[in-house]
Amino acid sequence: MALIPVTILTGFLGSGKTTLLKRVLTEAHGQKIAVIENEFGEENIDNDILVSNTEEQIIQMSNGCICCTIREDLRETLQLLAAKRRKGLIDFERIVIETTGLADPGPVAQTFFMDEEIAETYLLDSILTLVDAKHAAQQLNDRQEARRQVGFADQIFISKTDLVPAAEVEALQHRLAHMNPRAPQKAVHFGEVPLKEVFDLRGFNLNAKLDIDPDFLKEDEHDHHHDHDHAHGEHCDHPSHQHGGHGHHHHHDDDVKSFAYKSERPFDPAKLEDFLGAIVNIYGPRMLRYKGVLHMQGTERKVIFQGVHQLMGSDLGPQWGPDEARISKMVFIGIDLPRDIFLQGLEQCLV
Repeated sequence: MALIPVTILTGFLGSGKTTLLKRVLTEAHGQKIAVIENEFGEENIDNDILVSNTEEQIIQMSNGCICCTIREDLRETLQLLAAKRRKGLIDFERIVIETTGLADPGPVAQTFFMDEEIAETYLLDSILTLVDAKHAAQQLNDRQEARRQVGFADQIFISKTDLVPAAEVEALQHRLAHMNPRAPQKAVHFGEVPLKEVFDLRGFNLNAKLDIDPDFLKEDEHDHHHDHDHAHGEHCDHPSHQHGGHGHHHHHDDDVKSFAYKSERPFDPAKLEDFLGAIVNIYGPRMLRYKGVLHMQGTERKVIFQGVHQLMGSDLGPQWGPDEARISKMVFIGIDLPRDIFLQGLEQCLV
C-alpha cells in the first residue's frame, strides 16, 4: 500500500498558516485531506463542521477533510487516524499538520523516522514555513522558534509583502537565504498558493530529484577559491551582502545559519561515517537540517544523505553519469554550529 504523504505547516504566530490552510482545503482539488491541528487554543479551522467526535477530537468538515486537535502525543494521533482509515471509518489521502506558532518543527519531523509503525504508514513530504514580512525582522531577532522554523523549511512562503516597502522584502529574502539556502522562497497573498507548490514537493524524499538544491552553492562562485569553495561565512563583506549601500549586513547576527561544503575528492566511507556520527552526537540538537549528494570511494553511485537533529540517514542514489563531474555537495543548517570544525573534519575524511 502506498505511503500517506504528510506536509508540516509551520510559521510564527500570525504569519498566515490558517489562511493558507483554509485556501488549500477549500480549493476544488478533489483530494481528501486530514488536518492535524497542534494548537493550544480551541479554535477550529473552519466552522463548516459536520460531525464532531469529541471523545477523540476528530472533526469531519464539509469538503471531506478531517480535522483533529492533538491532545496526546502526535504519534498516537497518527496511529489512530491510520487505524480508523484501515477500518473504513474515515477516508483521507494525505495529512497536513499545522503546528502552533511557537513550535519547533524538529520533533514533529522526527516522529516520522523514529517510530517504525509511523514510518511504514506515512511519508514526510515537506516542511512549509510561513514568514510574516511585516513582523519577521523583529520575530527573527527576538525568537529562536521563528529562526528554527526558517531553518527547517523545505519551502518558505512570505506573507504580507504588500504591507512593507520592496527594499524591506528584499532584505528579508536575503536574510532568509543566508539562514536557509536550500528552501525556495515565494511571496504569497492571502494564502493563494497553487497546490503544486504545497503538496508532493518531496523535500524529505531521499530518492527524489538529486540536484537537491541546484542553487545552494551559487554564492561561492564569486572569488572564494581560497576557501575550498565553501559558502559565505558569517563575516563576509561581499558586495552582494551590502544592500544598496545601507550596509545592514547581518547586523542581526542570526544564530541559525547555513554553510555549504563541496569537494571533488571522494570521501573515505568509514572516516566519513565516524566523523558524521561524532558531530551528530555532539551538535545534534543544534543541527536543524543537513543533506548532501556524496561522491564515495568504492561505489559508482551517488550517496544521498540527510538528517534532522540526531537522526541521520543515507541511501544509494543513481549512478554518476559518464561525463558528470563527481563532486560531493553538502549543506548544514543549524544553531551556532562551529563551521570551521565541520569543514576541517570533512576535509580529513577525504581519500
